Amino acid sequence: MKTLMLIDDDYEVLTINQKYFQNEGYDVLIFENAIEAIEALDTKNVDCIILDIMMPKLDGMSALPLIRKKSSAPVIFLTGKDSEDDKINGLLSGADDYMIKPYSLKELSARIKVQLRKTAPVSRSNILSFPPLSIDKMQHKAFYDQSEEINISNREYDLLLLFASHPRETITFQEIGHSMWNTYQEDERKTIMVTTSRLRKKLERYKGLENCIETVYGKGYKFTL
Repeated sequence: MKTLMLIDDDYEVLTINQKYFQNEGYDVLIFENAIEAIEALDTKNVDCIILDIMMPKLDGMSALPLIRKKSSAPVIFLTGKDSEDDKINGLLSGADDYMIKPYSLKELSARIKVQLRKTAPVSRSNILSFPPLSIDKMQHKAFYDQSEEINISNREYDLLLLFASHPRETITFQEIGHSMWNTYQEDERKTIMVTTSRLRKKLERYKGLENCIETVYGKGYKFTL
């Protein structure tokens, strides 16, 4: 049974969500503040964390790096802020997904399932190799020259894996959106462009990985190794 951790200062929302996801077959841990949730990670293994941003004592943005020190579980931000910049900042802070309140529990359930599929175990032999770059699907990591881990976020890894799974093919913005979020809206193009730019800058630090992601003007990107 997969375990979810729900963190929200609204107890009524927590209990409604807890009942819904228990009926979906999950074990559900609920916390009204991020401090207690982070402490619980010392003894609890969780598969996905749903984290409200606007909370007293410790907000979601500040809590996320502390969570990452204890758990590699995917994190979905919940927030009442719906501006494009807020969404981009949320994703670039290291969150795996971002939902605006009020939200559909059915959609949240679908997004949780997407994140759980990404972290499902795969065969150790399932490695994509483009020397000097290698991508280990089991570890959910990218390496330079087979040994040096490239420090990229979960979302940047997902994007790199998508590109590397279709070498020298144009991957459109629409295809990227559907792969990463199961949906695509035109205002998500900026998020994709910013994430790709951050990924490029990290890869460019390594000899042989410069310009390995080409822009296909007006359409998307192409992985060229």
